[in-house]
Amino acid sequence: MNITIFLGSPRKKGNTVLLAEAIIEGIRQENRHCRTELIHLPQLDIHPCIGCGSCEREGNCIFEDDMQALYDKIGKARRIVIASPIYFYSVTAQAKLFIDRCQALWSRRYILKQRHPDRDRRRGYLVSVAATKGERLFEGAILTSRYAFDAMDCSYEGELTVPGADSKGVVSKRPEILARARQFGRAIAAP
Repeated sequence: MNITIFLGSPRKKGNTVLLAEAIIEGIRQENRHCRTELIHLPQLDIHPCIGCGSCEREGNCIFEDDMQALYDKIGKARRIVIASPIYFYSVTAQAKLFIDRCQALWSRRYILKQRHPDRDRRRGYLVSVAATKGERLFEGAILTSRYAFDAMDCSYEGELTVPGADSKGVVSKRPEILARARQFGRAIAAP
């Protein structure tokens, strides 16, 4: 089973990266045959969607950038994880660029009526960490991710959210959070 994690954090070795690494550990504990890939979105050249409508006619985006390879990875993945810290009550700009460019997938599904052949077994998950502890802190990221996974023809299966991680790498000092992340990884890898 292919599991792809799209990491939207621009910070190297930050809390989101540490959570993603613990999730991968959990995936490997559950099913050593899973193929996991961690894709660092901030390292890629992804042009913002300009709403030109070209994808509504042919299902393809006009921009020839790094997103083209990601469409293929999305199509081959059985499990997809979007991992992003919270910036102003939503995902980072890097994660949002990726999500916005899934408009081509939305057009394939809803306008061109092209469904993924394995859609009933595809699952999507959100992993998010934030510095503060606001009551509605993760709502924007969850809603955005739900619609992104819908465009990818995946069912949304839930999230791992961690509030109150206010300094870089603080989750590495909180074993209970890393244990939750490994357990989340095991759940992702379960058949």
